[in-house]
Amino acid sequence: MITVENLVKAYKDVRALDGLTLRVPRGVVYGFLGPNGAGKSTTILSLLGLVFPQEGRIELLGEEVFRDGKFNEGKLVKTKAKIGYMPEHATLWDFLTPMQTLDVLGKAFGIPKVEREKRAEEILKMVNLWEVRNKKVGKFSKGMRQRLLLAQALINDPELLILDEPMTGLDPTGIAEFKEIIREQRKAGKTVFFSSHILAHVEEVCDTVGVIVKGKLVLEDSIENIKREFLKKAGYTIIIETNRPVDWSSAEWNVAPLGENKYRVVSPEDIREELHDYVASQGAKILTMQVKEPSLEEIFLTLVK
Repeated sequence: MITVENLVKAYKDVRALDGLTLRVPRGVVYGFLGPNGAGKSTTILSLLGLVFPQEGRIELLGEEVFRDGKFNEGKLVKTKAKIGYMPEHATLWDFLTPMQTLDVLGKAFGIPKVEREKRAEEILKMVNLWEVRNKKVGKFSKGMRQRLLLAQALINDPELLILDEPMTGLDPTGIAEFKEIIREQRKAGKTVFFSSHILAHVEEVCDTVGVIVKGKLVLEDSIENIKREFLKKAGYTIIIETNRPVDWSSAEWNVAPLGENKYRVVSPEDIREELHDYVASQGAKILTMQVKEPSLEEIFLTLVK
């Protein structure tokens, strides 16, 4: 769906993208993470043909739209008709209503009038703006404007949805609804590529995560694999509760009591089987056991540092 190879974008002496390579398969939700200034927005704008890299290659929806400093305008236009884009910062037409906004954009995509009216109704109900469909956008709150930005990105029923910090300004209810919309897009076979600095949101909805630092992709994998590999390197923290006290004096692990018959065991390796044997050797048994997984935020901060 998206293939980026060795992409370079330099602004004078600063390389915003430094040989960036990433791949987004069809039908996944891909979370694109990085600290401020890492190159997230430059990447997105390059995908859309709004920024011109100096080197590299970009393929979208099976079409090579960019190679070594040149966009193929014909392929880019053809491909962008199948893409929905929600920018982080955008100017909406304050003098128009949501229905009028979507009508203008639907017309620009060549969608027939009856079809775009039906599509606009479906989308505005989806993003909970149907009740204010005839209200001027200039009177909208930040959260309502975010919903409309998402709506306009969906008007052409895109195969690929590109979202730049999409949940900024939304209240908890709006965030939950937004996540559900992303999940529904994935169920419908769409591909979603979105950047966010709120890692908990990414962790809840994404299949794959890519982390960019100083213009380079330093990690790309499923969240499950990322956590597994991080545990192998950082070590395991295991919380156990037993039916009676356990003497840990002969244990080789770092053990700390957390309460009555509850312990935290830290080890560089997965020792769950050994723990069962050790506790059983003292005539006790483990009632509960939990491996404390690192959060995506912990992993992200480690990578950035």
